[in-house]
Amino acid sequence: MVAGKLSISKACAAVGLSRRAWYREDPAQKQLDRDAPVIDALNKLLEKHPRWGFWKYFYRLRRLGFGWNHKRVWRIYCAMNLNQKRRAKRRLPERLKTPLQVPSMPNHTWSFDFMSDTLYSGHRYRVLNVIDEGTRECLDITVGTSLTAARVVRVLSELVAEHSCPRRIRVDNGAEMTSSIFTEWCAEHGIEIVYIQPGKPNQNAYIERFNRSFRTEILDANLFHSLNQVRELSWAWRITYNEERPHESLGNVTPAEFKELVTTEISSNELCA
Repeated sequence: MVAGKLSISKACAAVGLSRRAWYREDPAQKQLDRDAPVIDALNKLLEKHPRWGFWKYFYRLRRLGFGWNHKRVWRIYCAMNLNQKRRAKRRLPERLKTPLQVPSMPNHTWSFDFMSDTLYSGHRYRVLNVIDEGTRECLDITVGTSLTAARVVRVLSELVAEHSCPRRIRVDNGAEMTSSIFTEWCAEHGIEIVYIQPGKPNQNAYIERFNRSFRTEILDANLFHSLNQVRELSWAWRITYNEERPHESLGNVTPAEFKELVTTEISSNELCA
């Protein structure tokens, strides 16, 4: 009986439904039950890696021992609307506040940061500044329209060849600094990455102070028509900054002079020891 009033046969006859259709399982539910293991596996990967694409999920499932073919996984992937462009908030690991202490020797801690500006034509460009925190020496100023993580690593590799590896590099949490290209390069060279806390640029005060001088004396003081003009003037300014411009925090000597004094003192101490 149905709801205590009509039998199944009479109820089906009343609505024009065959009894076979009444007893037949819902095909959609049946399909959902069959796909449940795939859905669960995809959801677990999605929680851990929300920015992966289909093929990364598929090959990861294969490495986990699941034998589903790609057409089945793709069908379920699309049914879950995972093939749509997704925006996920970038989650950073917890950053601890690190005291901003002046290194006691050159080439101990580097820091770098990006700046942006526009040419007279309106085209935007970026600047990568790298300094040695111990001596305040400007190691490099790189100018370009696109400064990717790969470009950053190339610049740092050239600086390492010239100055040797620093022990630490202090950076913010920009995409170039948190990319696997940069972090893997630092790991290969045994360099510790010191990340500042998000929204706390004062924790990277040395490079921020340098950026202010560079913007005041170069970027805001000139109208540039091409990137070559920016590069040429920046190169000349870097030489002046390192070799001619007195630095108040260094006792009004230049970064180059201070570096020479510290290096000489370290060498003397090593000889006495």
